[in-house]
Amino acid sequence: MATFRLQYWIFFIGLLFKIGSCADPFANFELDFSYITASPLGVPQQVIAVNGKFPGPVLNVTTNYNVVVNVKNKLDENLLVTWSGIQMRRASWQDGVLGTNCPIPPKWNWTYQFQVKDQIGSFFYFPSLNMQRASGGFGSLVIMNRNIIPIPFNTPDGDIVIMIGDWYTQNHTALRKALDSGKELGMPDGVLINGKGPYRYNTSLVPDGIVHETINVDPGKTYRIRVHNVGVSTSLNFRIQNHNLLLAETEGYYTTQQNYTSLDIHVGQSYSFLVTMDQNASSDYYIVASARFVNESLWQRVTGVAVLHYSNSKGKAAGPLPDSPNDFYDKSYSLNQALSIRQNVSASGARPNPQGSFRYGSINVTDVYILKSLPPVMINGKLRATYNGISFVNPDTPIRLADVYKVKGDYKLDFPSKPLNRPAIEDRSLINATYKGFIEIILQNNDTVVQTFHVDGYSFFVVGMGYGDWTENNRGSYNRWDAISRSTVQVFAGGWTAVYVSLDNVGAWNLRTDNLDRWYLGQETYMRIINPEDSSNKTELPVPDNALFCGALSHMQKPQKASSATALHTRMLYVLLVIVPMLIFLLH
Repeated sequence: MATFRLQYWIFFIGLLFKIGSCADPFANFELDFSYITASPLGVPQQVIAVNGKFPGPVLNVTTNYNVVVNVKNKLDENLLVTWSGIQMRRASWQDGVLGTNCPIPPKWNWTYQFQVKDQIGSFFYFPSLNMQRASGGFGSLVIMNRNIIPIPFNTPDGDIVIMIGDWYTQNHTALRKALDSGKELGMPDGVLINGKGPYRYNTSLVPDGIVHETINVDPGKTYRIRVHNVGVSTSLNFRIQNHNLLLAETEGYYTTQQNYTSLDIHVGQSYSFLVTMDQNASSDYYIVASARFVNESLWQRVTGVAVLHYSNSKGKAAGPLPDSPNDFYDKSYSLNQALSIRQNVSASGARPNPQGSFRYGSINVTDVYILKSLPPVMINGKLRATYNGISFVNPDTPIRLADVYKVKGDYKLDFPSKPLNRPAIEDRSLINATYKGFIEIILQNNDTVVQTFHVDGYSFFVVGMGYGDWTENNRGSYNRWDAISRSTVQVFAGGWTAVYVSLDNVGAWNLRTDNLDRWYLGQETYMRIINPEDSSNKTELPVPDNALFCGALSHMQKPQKASSATALHTRMLYVLLVIVPMLIFLLH
C-alpha cells in the first residue's frame, strides 16, 4: 500500500507541474468606472474615470492568456465595456455591446472572461453605451508575443501608449441631448493627448493653465509607440516633430515597415510605430494630433499638442508646429497613404506560421453586401443615421440569448444586401450570415464626413478603396495578396472601401460606424452567425454562468449580492473537483 501511495504522490506532483506548465495563464483585473471632475481643456467637467484615472489603466497581457476583468459600475446609468479589436473567439457573450450583452446596472459589477486567442498587438477598451466614450472610460489593451514567437524587429527599449481624440467640454449626456433634439455636434472644443489638453505652443490659441502631456525618452533609444484614436468623430493627423514614424503594426497585424513623417489616424483606429530618438537635444519636440478633412483655419484651436522630452534636453519646445499634410489640391493624398499600408506576409503573428500565409485572394466570395450611408435624416420625427436606409434599433433581449431561450420576435434576419429604393425606416434587422462563408462588404459613404467602419469578432482584409460610387469594375483594382488585415477602416466622404471577411467565428457580431454620433443615431447592425452542426459547444461557448438577463428574460435575473465578485476561473474549479479528492485519498 505504501508503494501504491508513493506512486500516487509522484503522479500528483507531476500533474501539478503539468497544470502549471501547459495551461494558459490567467490575467485578472478590477476596473471601477466612476465619475470624477477634471479640466483637460481648462474647464471643470465631469469625466468617466477607470480606477480613478483618466484615461484608464493599460491592461498588459500575453497571447492566449485568459483575461478576467471584473467591471464595477459606479456611474448613474447602465454600462457595458467593449474591447475594440479583440476577436472573442467562440465567445460573443463577452463582447460588451447591447446586441450581445444585457447592460450592467448602476452599483452592480459584472465579470468578463475571455481568451485573447492567437492575437497580438495594440487595442483599447471603452464603454459602448449612449456615447459614454465621449466622456472617457477608455484605456489601452496591449497583447504581447509569447517569448517563443519572434517579433519582426529588434526589441524596443520601451513601450509608450498615446491616446488621442477630439473632445467636448460638454459631457456625453449633453451631447446626447443635442443629437436627440435634431442638432449636429459641431466643432469639438479641442483634441486631447492622454487625457490632457494642448501644450501652450501659441499664447493666443491656447489659454494659460492647461496641463499638457510630456513623454520622457532617452537619446539613442528606440521606442514602440502605440497610438489610439479614441475620439468622438474627428480624423486626426499624428506626427512627432523631426522624427520618423516607422509603422510596424496595426490592430493586431504586423505591417511592412515604412517610414512616415505623419499618419492620418481615424476614429477607433490603432497603430504601432517604432520611433528612434536620433535628434539632438537642443530643445524638446512637439507631438501633434490635428484635425483632418475640415476647414483647418477654423479648426486651429482643435489641435492636440504634447511634448517629447529627451532626458538631456536643453530647452522647451518653441516655434510653429510641424506642418500637417498639404492636400488642398490633392484629395487622394490620405487615400494613397492608406493604400500604402500593407501586411508583412513573412512575419509570424501570434502563431509560429507566417500570418500572411492565408491566401484570401484565391477564395471564392459567397456573399456580397453593399452598406450605403447617407447624412442623417428625420425618421418618425427623430434624427437618425442609416445603413441601406435602416436605422438600427437594439433588440430588447440580446440576440444569442433570445436564440438560446427561444424568444420570438426579438429581431428579423432580413437586412438587405444592397440599398433599397424606399424611405428610411427604423428596424431590428440583422444580417443572416453563413458560418464558414467568405463575404465581401462594400462600404459606400455618401455622407459628408469621413467615417470609420468596425466589425466586432473579426479582422478583415482591406482590399480596395477609392472615391466616387463603387462599381463591379473596381474589383479589378483590389489587392489580393498583401492587403492589411484589421478591424477598423476609414471610408472617405464621397468614397468607398471594400473588405473581405472569413466568417469562422460563431456568434452575434456588431457592424457599426465608430463615429459616436452616427453610431448613437443608429448606423449599425449585426451579423448573426450560427453553426447548425454544433451540438456540443465546440464552435460557440455556452451562455456564461454569470449572464445578465433583460428584456423578455428579465424574470430570470436574480438580485446581485454585495459579495458578488470575480468568478472562480477554470483552474480553481479543477483544483476543487480533481486535486482535493486526490489529496483526501492520499492522506487516509
